[in-house]
Order: sequence, then structure tokens, then C-alpha cells
Amino acid sequence: MDILHSRIYGEDKPGTPLLVMHGLFGMSDNWGSFGREFGEKTPIHLIDLRNHGHSFHADDMSLSVMVEDLEAYIQHQGLQEVDILGHSLGGKVAMQYAVSKSTNIRKLIVVDIAPKAYPPHHQKILEALAAVKISELSNRKEVEEQLRQYLDEVGVIQFLLKNVYIKEDRTLDWRFNLKTLAEKYADFITVGVEPGVYEGETLFIAGEKSKYILPEDYPMIKEMFPYSSIEKVPNAGHWVQAENPKAFNAMAAQFLG
Repeated sequence: MDILHSRIYGEDKPGTPLLVMHGLFGMSDNWGSFGREFGEKTPIHLIDLRNHGHSFHADDMSLSVMVEDLEAYIQHQGLQEVDILGHSLGGKVAMQYAVSKSTNIRKLIVVDIAPKAYPPHHQKILEALAAVKISELSNRKEVEEQLRQYLDEVGVIQFLLKNVYIKEDRTLDWRFNLKTLAEKYADFITVGVEPGVYEGETLFIAGEKSKYILPEDYPMIKEMFPYSSIEKVPNAGHWVQAENPKAFNAMAAQFLG
């Protein structure tokens, strides 16, 4: 079985390893500064989900298969007990893992995502990515110029550009598997976490300006995660850890103990 790629910080440090999973179109590199800071005290595994970053590409992209990926990774690394932090799509995987395979989790952090099903909301990005003829372009600047024809949010464009890399034949490509992400979008975004209960300590961290976790989601969160609390990071939207890292890191550190 293919094993997820990861960047590990503080491997020789004591304490419970913290596994970090990014969101859609993200990768472990996005969490580098977080990994370096927290890796000074405890082992930090920054994981690339399948079809992202340096992890393997595959045709399947369901929540259940991503839970299997995580389980295989933990077994491969020989980890007995873990803390898990997941942002957005990574948070959904973390929640599904927790309610179905929770025996080895000490603490769980879910960042700006609820266990509910979300309506499709990345069509504009998917259309922009599909329109970019990346293999015909010669540098990041040209990719950026094409993305700007379809997207007007500078932060989103810069986030996507981090995925551009040069292949061995010197052509450009995306780190993520755009084909599978577009084709299987409904399998992992427009589905909720399957019913279950995780009775461990859980912290939901929401961006103050984000609409991903709403007050009407609180009952469902409490039902599935009875020992959970919800905190909001000020002056932050969906990319909480990047928009207010100081407040986010302090919140996570306090919870993890």
C-alpha cells in the first residue's frame, strides 16, 4: 500500500506526536513554520494527503479511503498514541478518523470545518485551474497571469501558485492531481462525516471572519464530539493558521498542553 508523504520535525523530542493535515489544494509545506515552532518540543508530522503535495496520485478520493491512508501512515511510522490536527479537508479526514478509529488519539484539533456536508463551493477555482494550460507555460509568472483572468483574490492565487513545480522534462505542472480532485469533488467535499461519536478532548478552531463553522452547527458538533470546545481566532478567515499565526499557535499549544 502507498504511504503518505510527510515532513517530520522534532522526531527526537519527547511527547505525543502531532499529525497535521492540510486542506484542499494545500500541502505540508503550508505548515512549515508551524512545524518548526512546535517541533522544538514534540514530534510533528506534516502530512500530504493523497493527490496533494509529494504524496501519491490515485483515482479514489473518498473520505473513507483517506481515513485508511491515515491509519496506514500511523502504523507505518510505528506510532502508538497521536494528537491530530486537521484544517478544512484535513479536518474532515481527522473527524472521520476520530469517530471510526479513535482508540489511539489523545487530543484532536479541527480547524475551520464542521462535520456537516457542504454545498459545492470551489467551482470557480476548479474552472480557473482547468483553463490554465500549465504544461505550455514557462514560469510561475505566466501561470499567475492566467489565473488572474479567472480569479480576483490575490491570497487564493498565491496559495495555488505554491503548487507549481518543474518536472524532469522542464515543463511545469501542479503538485496536486487536478484530474482526480475535479472528478471526485463530490466524494469528499459535498459529503458530511459519517455518524459516530468521539469522546476524547477536541478543540474546534474557527476563523472569526469565516463562515465554515456557524452557530447552527454547534449542536451537531456537540453530539459527535461531546468533549469539544469551539474557539475563534480574531482577524482571521478560513486560512486561520496563516492569517493570524500567533493567536492560532497559542490556542493550539494551550490545548495540547
